[in-house]
This record gives sequence, C-alpha cells and structure tokens, in this order.
Amino acid sequence: MCKILLIIPAYNESEGIASVVQTVKTYIATSHYALDYIVINDGSTDKEEQILQENEIQHIELVQNLGLTGALLTGYRYALENNFDIAVQYDGDGQHDIHSLPALIEPLLTNKADYTVGSRYTSDSPSAFKSSAARQVGMKLLTTLVKAISKIEIKDITSGYTAAKRDVFERLVKGYSNLRLEAETYVYLNKKGFRIKEVGVTMFERTTGKSSISPLKGIAYMFSVSAAVIYVALFQKGD
Repeated sequence: MCKILLIIPAYNESEGIASVVQTVKTYIATSHYALDYIVINDGSTDKEEQILQENEIQHIELVQNLGLTGALLTGYRYALENNFDIAVQYDGDGQHDIHSLPALIEPLLTNKADYTVGSRYTSDSPSAFKSSAARQVGMKLLTTLVKAISKIEIKDITSGYTAAKRDVFERLVKGYSNLRLEAETYVYLNKKGFRIKEVGVTMFERTTGKSSISPLKGIAYMFSVSAAVIYVALFQKGD
C-alpha cells in the first residue's frame, strides 16, 4: 500500500496546533490510507514546543526558524528516510481541510499527475472561503507571471496544500534547496518534466494566531517571489 506522510510546518502556532493535529489523528484512525504525520516546529518562540511535548505529538524541532522552505525540506527528508511514497504539505494553522485529502492525492495514486496543488479557485472547489481581496490580486499577478513563463496555470498559487510523489520530493531535496518552495516550484518542476495538476479543495479562514505576512511584507514577498520565478525560468536547466 502507498505510504502517505502529512508534513505540518508550524511556526508559533501554540494556540491551535494541538487541535489541528487532533483533527489529523481522528482522520487517520478512520482512513483506509497508510497515512502518518509529522509536525515540523520551525524554531517557534512561543509555547509550541511545550504543547507538542505535552500532547505527545510527533514532531521535529528545528533549533532556529528556517522558514517554510527549511521546514518543508526537513519534512521531505524525513519522508525519504522513512520510505514514504507521497508527501503532503499541510498547514499548521487549521486552514487546510483534511477531508479534501482524497481529492488532492487521487491524481497521484492513479498516475495522472506527479504533483498536485489544492485550490479554492477551480470550478470543482467546494470552498466558501477564498482570501482577502489584496491577496487575490497578488495571486493573480503571480499566476499570470508563471503562466507567461511556463505555460502552466495555477490559480491558487499560494495555496500551500500540495502533494508530491517520491521522485518529486526527492528531486526537491537534492536539487532545489537553494530556492524557496513556493510559486517558483511550479516553474522548476515543469522544466524537469513533472506533471502538475490543480484540484479543487476546501480551505478555512485562520481562527488562531496570525499570518506572518503584513501588507508591507506582502509587497516585498511579491517582488521576491517574482524574481525567483524569473530566475528559475532563465537559469535552472531542465533534464
């Protein structure tokens, strides 16, 4: 049976991480998948580590904050070392719906894709929650840039709810650690010949903690990600 790992990056999510993991555990207990999880405590400065230990939550503690890329790559390495076939990125803030997992991994299990992106903006998405108007504008700009460069269209480009086959996350661990695993991932994987598919999922609005991206940081984020996308398109070689 295909082994699936949920990688849960979490930074200063002490308010909600226990609830998120309990939801995951409940789903695992009734699921027919060979499913497990690992929380990556990304150098949190709140009480997250204490919460994880007190609730006996499976986790890896990073000694400093490495950001999403560092946390996710740590999870991918764990998946490789423990022989998982599929690795799913699952947010620690409660925004991702565990019940959308079958839709996310089905194209991988049926060999219709190598990497999937959960989306609020496809026609088959049941998600009532979308995002703020400002973030939607930012996403549309990134979507347009990625489509212009790589000819692939990912509408929910900052979704963060993704699933990757083993050969994909092995490639990312071994050959992509110098860049962030965000919008530019799609350009990189497309150049490497991997099949990417966007699928409709449900997402929720964050109910605890707060986003680390302020309006000013959001503008800086847009510029930096756009630069990274262009860099990957121009300088990363395909196979």
